[in-house]
Amino acid sequence: MTEDALTDAAALTRLRAAPSTTALGAGTLLRLLRDGRPRTRSELAGATGLARSTVTQRVDALLASGLIGPAGEAVSTGGRPPTTFSFRPRARVVLAADLGATHARLALTDMAADVVAETRADLDISLGPEPVLDWVIERGRALIAEADRDVSELLGLGIGLPGPVQHSTGRAVNPPIMPGWDGFDVPGYVGERLAVPVLVDNDVNIMAIGEHHTAWPTASHLMFVKVATGIGCGIVSEGRVYRGAQGAAGDMGHIHVATGADKPCRCGNTGCLEAVASGAALAAALTEEGVPAAGARDVVELARNGSVPALRALRQAGRDIGEVLAASVNMFNPSVIVIGGALALAGDHLLAGVREVIYQRSLPLATEHLNIVSSEAGEGAGVIGAAVLVIEHCLSPEHADRLISGTA
Repeated sequence: MTEDALTDAAALTRLRAAPSTTALGAGTLLRLLRDGRPRTRSELAGATGLARSTVTQRVDALLASGLIGPAGEAVSTGGRPPTTFSFRPRARVVLAADLGATHARLALTDMAADVVAETRADLDISLGPEPVLDWVIERGRALIAEADRDVSELLGLGIGLPGPVQHSTGRAVNPPIMPGWDGFDVPGYVGERLAVPVLVDNDVNIMAIGEHHTAWPTASHLMFVKVATGIGCGIVSEGRVYRGAQGAAGDMGHIHVATGADKPCRCGNTGCLEAVASGAALAAALTEEGVPAAGARDVVELARNGSVPALRALRQAGRDIGEVLAASVNMFNPSVIVIGGALALAGDHLLAGVREVIYQRSLPLATEHLNIVSSEAGEGAGVIGAAVLVIEHCLSPEHADRLISGTA
């Protein structure tokens, strides 16, 4: 069996295993074509086991939707060369919003999650859901217009929020820094105004998705740690985000650490990792030492300018984070740990502290092939992940069939 045939067979196995209301519809052909390799009708029939006439009907539906297009002719084995077809990622666009505690980043991407246009703003999440989401909607419409696209071409909108999110409903649940957001129907509010699917998740989960898509697409088990105003972790297991029973998985910022002593945390407990190693905690500690810092960005700037107290604080923060991650390495056994967020922009000092403790405290078998690295997607990880969240949902075989038929 050829490598291409093996790839098709593996993809088809996953498609057949996934729950769907339609059996091998046009969405299934679309999933096969999304890998970028052009295929003929005969190749699609061979990969799916569908009759040639059925494949022709579904290819015609995909062509009519604009999601695929002709990609030239295959090599002839005698007679007229057959036409090949490929996925057209720019046929639709996606809006992706990464909302932090004090900032907002909004991007317009194609269906390969490649950024077409983007904008950022200082935006306080504590303003409440309506003002913040209205900004997303208004700026989103503007980005679409600036890219010379139409709202009718919008596939969907993905949003990352800086707090716990019930993924099934898209509602924030008791978010500590988001007054007015608890239980707010984000998908309903935005979807009513844009008339597209709206998917919402925790900001660290979408960053984990973005990093996995950008730099580690073949990694089955990845942990993305965001170290900024707060500390959180997104977990990718078997290629999917692991959210836990209530969507609270990965909230490592509220695990107790020895250096925390009795330091109060915003969650109401004392000694949490976030109380000693977050950007806010480091800024407060440096200010007490006579080195003024208002937040994570100031800590990064100080470190880049060679401030010894800032560099020392970052190294210790890395050790504290590493203490929590060492237990996670033994429990979860990831192949990749990615350190991202605002504090990760300060250089290698934070990362060095993390590595130091993990390799010291974790079992050798668990660290034998472990990569502990800085984020490659950087500040764009969140919007890329939010876009991927929408793309994978809307172009899944079940939902794609409705999109293609015009009933989505």
